[in-house]
Formats: sequence, C-alpha cells, structure tokens
Amino acid sequence: MAEDPRRSLPSVDALLRELEADADGAPAWAMREAIRRSLGEARDALAGDRQPSESVSDRARALARELARPHPSRVINATGVVLHTNLGRSVLPQGAVQAVVEATSGYSDLELDLESGERGDRLAPVVARLRLLSGAEAALAVNNAAAAVLLAVRALAIGREVVVSRGELIEIGGSFRVPDILAQADVRMVEVGTTNRTHAADYEQAIGPDTALLLKVHRSNFELRGFVSEVSLAELVDIGRRHSIPVVEDLGSATLVDLRDRGLPAESWAPGRVRTGADLVCFSGDKLLGGPQAGIVLGRSQAVLSLRRHPLARALRLDKLSLAALDWTLRALLEGRLQEIPTLSQLLEPAASVERRAEALCRRLAKVAGARLQVATESTRAPVGGGTLPGFTLESAAVSLRGERSPDALARDLRRAAQPVLARVCDDRVLLDARTLLPGDDSRVEAAVAALEPS
Repeated sequence: MAEDPRRSLPSVDALLRELEADADGAPAWAMREAIRRSLGEARDALAGDRQPSESVSDRARALARELARPHPSRVINATGVVLHTNLGRSVLPQGAVQAVVEATSGYSDLELDLESGERGDRLAPVVARLRLLSGAEAALAVNNAAAAVLLAVRALAIGREVVVSRGELIEIGGSFRVPDILAQADVRMVEVGTTNRTHAADYEQAIGPDTALLLKVHRSNFELRGFVSEVSLAELVDIGRRHSIPVVEDLGSATLVDLRDRGLPAESWAPGRVRTGADLVCFSGDKLLGGPQAGIVLGRSQAVLSLRRHPLARALRLDKLSLAALDWTLRALLEGRLQEIPTLSQLLEPAASVERRAEALCRRLAKVAGARLQVATESTRAPVGGGTLPGFTLESAAVSLRGERSPDALARDLRRAAQPVLARVCDDRVLLDARTLLPGDDSRVEAAVAALEPS
C-alpha cells in the first residue's frame, strides 16, 4: 500500500523554526496561524490527488506577512479617481488628523459645558458651523449618509407612505438599494413615473391621506440620457407645500462651498439645495465635503428636531474621532482654507499643473525603468468617483507604462510593491495618473517601478 503523501508534510514546530529563522518581521501569532492554514491547504490538495501550488513554507511565509499587515494600510492612488470608494474616498486633511490626535489622546470636553460644568451637547459646535456654512435653520450629523436617510425617513414617515420616482430607486456600492433602506425604515414605498420619465402629475396622483413624505434621490453613480424627464427639487417642494407634506432629498454627495464657477454641477452645492425649501437635505461628509465619514443633514428646525429626538439617533451618532475631524474640516471651510483639504485641492488643481507633475514623474520613472518599460506621458480624463457627479470627469495627465508583460500583470506587480501602487489599466498600457498623487508619492511610485521584476 502506498504511503499517504500527507505524511511527508513538515511538522508545525519545524515550520515555525524555519519562519523564525527568516526574521522577516512577522509576529509569532501570525506565523502560527499562517502555518496552520498553509498545512491545511496542503493536506486538502494532497487528499484530492493534487500537488500544492507552492511549498508549505513559502505559502506560510506569505500568509504570515499578509496576516500581520495593518488594515487599512497606506496605498498610493494613481488611478486619477479622487474619491475612490475602495481606497477610502476622501483623504483626511493633516489638520483634521492632528485634531483627532489632540481630542482623543487624552480626555476631552466631548459632552461637557466648560462654562457651567454641566453636561453639554456633543454636536452643538458642529451644528453651529454647518448652519453658518449652509444657511440652514438646523443641522445634524450622524455616522454616514445612508444612516442619515434611514433616520430621516423613519422619523418622519414610519408606518406610512413615502413617494419616490422609479428613476431614483438606485443601487449604490455593496448592493445597498434605496428600496431596502426604505423597508428597514418601516415605511410603505409608493413608486411613481417610469425608469426614464417622471412628471409632477405622477407625484400629485400618488398623494393620498397616508402619504407622509416625498423623497428625491440623486442618481449618484449613473446618469440617464435621451428621452428622459424628472421633477426638480424646487417643483417637488412646491408640491409638498401645497399638500403639507415634507420633502427630503438624498443628495449623496455635496460641497458646502460654492464651486459652480470652478466647473462643479449646481446640484453639488448643498446650500443651494437647502434654499429651494426642502425640509431635509442629506449627504456624505467623506465625499465632496472632504472630511471624515459622516452623514450630514440640513434643513428645517422642526424636521431636524424630529430626527434628533428619535431613539435611532443614539445608535447612529458620531464618535469623538469623527467629530474632531469633521469639526476641523468645517472650520477650514469657514476660513476659506480649501487648499488644506486634499479632496478639494485635487478636484480644483488646474490641468496644466497636473500635467507638469506627470512630466516630472515620467522623467524619474524613465531613469529607473531602463529598457524594461516604455515610459511616456499622456492626457487623460478620470471620474470624480465615490458615487458622485455621474458623467462629470476631470481633465488630467498620466504616465503610461508598457512592457513585454501584459498590463494586468504589470498592475498586479505594482499592487504587490512594498508600498502598493494602484493604477489604471487602459488597453495595452498601465496609467499612473498624477492628479491623485499626494506629496511624497512620486518617490514611492519610483521605488515600486524600480523594484519590478525584469520581463
């Protein structure tokens, strides 16, 4: 009888001694778990009459490094997509980072009124700044934009009807859908219009004695073109007022400073939406606002008060880290320090400036690439990303890399660099877009390209 091939696998102790001798920095707990997994994979392969794809020790070594790596960890965004959801969307301003450190490395006045010595309102300073920036009667901040919409709908319409256009029943990243959020809010959704065309009369006809809310949802990650029609927020507000029904807009992403003259669409300016008279406008803090993850709510005092008093608000409240970062971001906006907010700085950088940076990076990469790669600059366009401004792209510039290996293989190797570099694959080349490279990233990209294995 042939000997069971699994008996040839090394012991746990032998593998542990081998990995410890490498001294590659992986902690003991990661090595032990990696050995357990790699041996299990090898046993499963041999039991199925297959040979493991690599040696058990090599697999364990790679797994140990992967297990020990911090998460999330720093990567280089060379995609050109400023608000890349998979890469964490907004880059937190350095001032906000420092504010978080100062507010959380010791005790803070999170919920204390220093004047009276009594318990204070954790949201009061942020709310005051939001009101100053937007002109809204009242404001609220919760832990993300979906939470803001959930809270708004549940607080204002639980058990009753919410009217929404079929063309706005969107699905956002991670398969989260507006109908699912409404279902969790325990309301009855009433769909009006068609996918491509909805008219004011559709809302009028749907309103009945049990209608509690008119909801407008921004199509944040796609656009409709051609034979289309939708009811504007101003029209919806007019309908709501005539029927004494509140109107809520899920704007998704918005700015608090007017950047319409810099090319951003009018609907991206939240104060403009508030001025239409909507009872509530909800949007993200970590998209065009440029701050930490948060759900911002602006609107009428009575509507916001209903949200603040709802029991769900306690479960959705912001923690002290996010509050500190959001507070700093709002103060920077009030003081006009837009250049200190990376998201706004990247969005507003002139294309000529991006092109100069791409050319400088190209010269550096050409030196380290040698004959292995063809290196050149080219003009590009990239979406803003993060489910914002569908159809709106930024003029940019990138360094293109071509080699004997496929662009997919080249992009994979860049992701595996000591400092992972995320690039775009376009036809037969890899593009390193300069618009999203932060200060200091050039040297890291240069090191990643220099470390690429020869073809």
